[in-house]
Amino acid sequence: MKWIEAKIEILSGHDDQVIDLIAGGFYDFGLTGVVIDDPGLTPDEDWAENEAVRPDSPAVIGYLPLNVTGRDRLIRLHRHQERISQHHGYDIQLTCREIDEEDWAESWKVFFKPITVDRDLIIKPSWENLITDPRTMVIDMDPGMAFGTGTHPTTILCLRLIRKYAVNGGTFLDVGTGSGILSIAAAKFGVGSIVAVDTDVTALTIAAENLSRNGVDPERWRTISGHLIEQVSGRFGLVVANILTDVILELLVDVHRVLEPGGIFICSGIIQRQTERIVQAMAKRQLEIVAVETLDDWVGLAAKQVIQD
Repeated sequence: MKWIEAKIEILSGHDDQVIDLIAGGFYDFGLTGVVIDDPGLTPDEDWAENEAVRPDSPAVIGYLPLNVTGRDRLIRLHRHQERISQHHGYDIQLTCREIDEEDWAESWKVFFKPITVDRDLIIKPSWENLITDPRTMVIDMDPGMAFGTGTHPTTILCLRLIRKYAVNGGTFLDVGTGSGILSIAAAKFGVGSIVAVDTDVTALTIAAENLSRNGVDPERWRTISGHLIEQVSGRFGLVVANILTDVILELLVDVHRVLEPGGIFICSGIIQRQTERIVQAMAKRQLEIVAVETLDDWVGLAAKQVIQD
């Protein structure tokens, strides 16, 4: 299969807001395999020097299928990029190239190395062998064209909060599952049943493959295609969303519908200066903050559904 690689590069005026705006467009227009290319990130100490090639400028990269639908979305993305440039004064540019899925899958693997998330939890690529202590929990991942290797700070924050609030035998809803990494972790932390949701059918296929790869009983999980929780019924003890700030705000309008009384909602994808917007929105929805985790400039929040008298 062939794909269009769309790259919006930030040539000047770089700050967290422009990355949020661009990434929001990628999400809205259905791009897959979305990654933020940041020259400021420091490679892990076990990366070889010749492997850690840093980009010249920050960029957001995503992929579209090379077909009529993909080209239509690309036109919309180009208009989105032009609006950001005109309204906010950022110097950004969109470049595209055609790429084979096999070439993409091989080229980025050099940047996905095992990562220690928390104490005895490690995420590793499916193609690497790793000798660990038998007590260490290992998540075996192959993200394919879906977002999520587990190396981004927001994913790590979610994983730490899931570990803290997962209830043995409980119910779990993963909103915007991507590669399925949070659902896999929830299963390893003991939750009984999992529902993983994504707008991207490709992501759901990859998430299912990763859940199976990690030995999660297929009777324990199912996937749903849809925007946020529009297609979700029932209530869950733990709901998690690792998405963008504006999308979290949209989700908060209706998240009470899928939370059990006293249930926990975990979210990340929040830059520090946007935290208060989320906190205020949670308060309006009777969600009480019970935990705050930070890593680099990112924030993860856990809130409890307040039980009404």
